Amino acid sequence: MVREQYTTVTEGTHIERPENQHVYKIGIYGWRKRCLYLFVLLLLIILVVNLALTIWILKVMWFSPDSSLLLQSTQNVTVNARNSEGEVTGRLKVGPQMVEVQSQHFQIRSEDGKPLFTTDEQGVTVSTGRLRVTGPEGAIFEHSVETPLVRADPFEDLRLESPTRSLSMDAPRGVHIKAHTGKMEALSQMDVILQSSDGVLVLDAETVGLPKLEQGTPGPSGSSEGFYEICVCPDGKLYLSAADEATTCEEHSHICL
Repeated sequence: MVREQYTTVTEGTHIERPENQHVYKIGIYGWRKRCLYLFVLLLLIILVVNLALTIWILKVMWFSPDSSLLLQSTQNVTVNARNSEGEVTGRLKVGPQMVEVQSQHFQIRSEDGKPLFTTDEQGVTVSTGRLRVTGPEGAIFEHSVETPLVRADPFEDLRLESPTRSLSMDAPRGVHIKAHTGKMEALSQMDVILQSSDGVLVLDAETVGLPKLEQGTPGPSGSSEGFYEICVCPDGKLYLSAADEATTCEEHSHICL
């Protein structure tokens, strides 16, 4: 670049011009220019390689805004959650045999955010309106079960069974068993015991039938045919005795022996 000087003079004025004109060159020349071009070319190569690797990873991992995220492994897939100190606070492990979740609190929610299933060290909570068990063997509980209601589906039977041990239902304020339209049966191979420690046993019905009570021998011919009285042994055993004008239980008390 040539630096030029301009001077305004009047007519008749003699101006001496400098003999030597200095030229200053601005820019990068020589080996510096070649290094700069090489550096820019290297950056372009790195950019192209990174872009190609990114596209390849997206294609191999099937990343797409229009499809779900798919994680595959021939052994297992493990997802860990860590705190600020690097400690594992939660873990989800999907293996070939089972799915394992390790956490202090586990919860399943519905689409609208309502809790459906919650479990922690205190217990398990099922918050759905109905818990349905569809297995052929039903539900097996190794310990006690606490619930305000156990109900079968409409037109289906409800069965509570203990195949090899006893079945117990306890409530401090009473146990109510009611059949609205059908009958209720209590079957046992051994004894059926109805016991009340402080109250009474009430059989409130129009007819109380005891069809298999042991009967005493028929009374004399003058006794009322077809009528019996119920007698009680000292041990509480009941038996029938043919009715007469007076009680006949004593005549058949040998049944109590």
